[in-house]
Amino acid sequence: MGLSEYDPAFRERPPWNAGVMVGPKRPLKPRDVWAIRFFLDEHRRIRDRALFDFAIDSKLRGCDIVKIKISDLVSGAAIRNRATVIQQKTGRPVQFEMMTDCRASLLKWLERRGGSIHDHVFPSRVDYLGHISTRQYARLVDEWVTAIGLDSREYGTHSLRRTKASMIYKATGNLRAVQILLGHSKIENTVRYLGVDIDDALVLAERTEI
Repeated sequence: MGLSEYDPAFRERPPWNAGVMVGPKRPLKPRDVWAIRFFLDEHRRIRDRALFDFAIDSKLRGCDIVKIKISDLVSGAAIRNRATVIQQKTGRPVQFEMMTDCRASLLKWLERRGGSIHDHVFPSRVDYLGHISTRQYARLVDEWVTAIGLDSREYGTHSLRRTKASMIYKATGNLRAVQILLGHSKIENTVRYLGVDIDDALVLAERTEI
């Protein structure tokens, strides 16, 4: 049974989020993306580079990224240009693209990783037949952003999911396209996810002259 707010002991208990930054995590900027890529390449972290590139391009949630299988991404001896997965959260399919950098880093990793098409792309180091955990993925993201001088409290796995979506929205103003790419069922979810506000709407309006 919880304590009443009028109980003196209640006031002595610190809130669960004391000292923790809550709310949406910030997307990475293009220079941040390239800084992380440089860091991972410099330290020859082939798996992490493939994981990072895939997270940026796929725009998937962490729970879907860690479970991705080789068969989802590979066609013959090549990495697909596009792939489709069923989202764990919604049960709905979402399609995504994999650009040149992403395909190259994935191919390099898979050549080292080996395995069959039924295996996970990013295996667990504890259980090789399993996949890395979402917690391990989150720890890696914290490490990457810290390595380039960013505050890890402001960034997380959703930062990678939001990065390309935010860039597409800023370049086009097309919320419907971003909704499809993120696999959101309602455009209102996309608006909240991107943090679209009146300033964004006015900027887009000011670009249009009649």
